Amino acid sequence: MQTTTAQTDQALMERFQAVKRCRHHFPLLRQRVNGKPLVYFDNAATSQKPQVVIDAIIRYYEEENSNIHRGVHYLSERATQAYEGVRIKVQHLLNAAHQREIVFVRGTTEAINLVAHSYGRTSVGAGDEVLISAMEHHSNIVPWQILCGEKGAALRVIPIDDRGEIIQEEYERLLTPRTKIVALTHVSNALGTVNPVKSMVAAAHARGIPVLVDGAQAVPHMKVDVRELGCDFYAFSSHKAFGPTGVGILYGATRLLDAMPPYQSGGDMIKSVTFEKTVYNDLPHKFEAGTPNIGGGMGLGAAIDYINEIDLGSVEMFEQELLEYATQGAQEIPGLRIIGTARRKAAVLSFVIDGVHPHDIGTILDDEGIAIRTGHHCAQPVMQRFGVPATARASFAFYNTKEEIDVFLAALRRVKEVLG
Repeated sequence: MQTTTAQTDQALMERFQAVKRCRHHFPLLRQRVNGKPLVYFDNAATSQKPQVVIDAIIRYYEEENSNIHRGVHYLSERATQAYEGVRIKVQHLLNAAHQREIVFVRGTTEAINLVAHSYGRTSVGAGDEVLISAMEHHSNIVPWQILCGEKGAALRVIPIDDRGEIIQEEYERLLTPRTKIVALTHVSNALGTVNPVKSMVAAAHARGIPVLVDGAQAVPHMKVDVRELGCDFYAFSSHKAFGPTGVGILYGATRLLDAMPPYQSGGDMIKSVTFEKTVYNDLPHKFEAGTPNIGGGMGLGAAIDYINEIDLGSVEMFEQELLEYATQGAQEIPGLRIIGTARRKAAVLSFVIDGVHPHDIGTILDDEGIAIRTGHHCAQPVMQRFGVPATARASFAFYNTKEEIDVFLAALRRVKEVLG
């Protein structure tokens, strides 16, 4: 029987309502701050954790705690199997072709440093160029600056327009035979801009240039398919995707990872060691020196299971509704200016209020129990581009509500009355 439009709409509504019911899974959101219910709008900095993630970490330390790999006893084998099972979950989450393409790291920052040090040091030389965008997080700027300084290469920057969107014509112009890698954010943490990564990767690949994508702000909010995007490297952090801190993932295409030297050395990244020679381990273990954050890995696995259950397509739809609602309300406040008005955005609302420092905005909102982020958001070049020292940033997750946004907007009007 053919599905009708009404049936499709009903199915979407049911999924939408299921997302809204997930709030009670997050125990931290039940607390009060300064005597008021907590309104947590700092999700771009770190997300809250559902109870199942907290339980998974506790369960590992209570029932499975043992070092992984090489151990022949029961606990070690059990922990190894569970930890390597998380790698498979990440592979499926990103739709990577092989689990050997999934490397555990401490976070997005370490993933980018790994590529800059390992791929970059063997592929970038004097006179070459590394291409990044003007909206990058410091973690996707500084490693490339260091590399370029060491190698005598040049760091080139793709400009952005007044909306906070990449100027595509300039991007195409900057792709030259000297470009050795493009490093690009999927979603801007400071502006919310969602970049057209797939087409940008295709443009780079047409010239034989590999692309690294910083996906820290994308994985928690939308479905990511690295094979569809076509990127060569993709990085994200557990703690922004409802998992624990201290864990992250680097996806890398096998052909590149195979050719890259180890980033760090020590235990577990070797096959054999003598005083004369060391033989490195196979992928992905070649890049995983030392004992990892095993408990954190278990938490990431639980977070991925949770993400899969709630359906990222519904999450993206719900968060877009929250963003549109907050944006409309913010635009009605005199003197408030939104920084970042891209046509496609994730759930980030950055703004300034005339005559009020962003830190003062954050302080007054904290008095109301509202947590936002203020400052340059580790994206100082973005602030310079828009001529502001800092912004106030509210960033949403699917466990937030329109009622919380109403509280937030009322507090902003109070800021305007008190300080504006």
